[in-house]
Amino acid sequence: MPTNNAELQAQARKILDAIAFIPFEQCHPLTREFDTIPARPGIYAVRHRTDGSLYIGKTKSLKGRFGGGHKAFLWAWLDKYNDEDVRIAAQFISYWENPALVLELEAIILRATEPPYNVQIPTER
Repeated sequence: MPTNNAELQAQARKILDAIAFIPFEQCHPLTREFDTIPARPGIYAVRHRTDGSLYIGKTKSLKGRFGGGHKAFLWAWLDKYNDEDVRIAAQFISYWENPALVLELEAIILRATEPPYNVQIPTER
């Protein structure tokens, strides 16, 4: 678990690299049941095959987050993206018990990427 700003930045970079650079074919495809996504905590990206990250978020349960619907899918549909060109990349995290840390990691990643479907990008403290 990161304890200082440099470690926090390094951990955020590691998570961002994992969700941004995993080959698209290895990301979780969209299904009605989201049966390929485990119910584990993590930081995730809704990614487009060629346009990159559309949305980045955090959740206590990846499967639960998508099983109940997600605005990124509605927006991707409105933007007329083909569903086969949208997938989910996830990086599981083990320190969910520290919500402030997870929130800060997400904020660093959002500031670095500014995904188009994230309406609010936290400002740096």
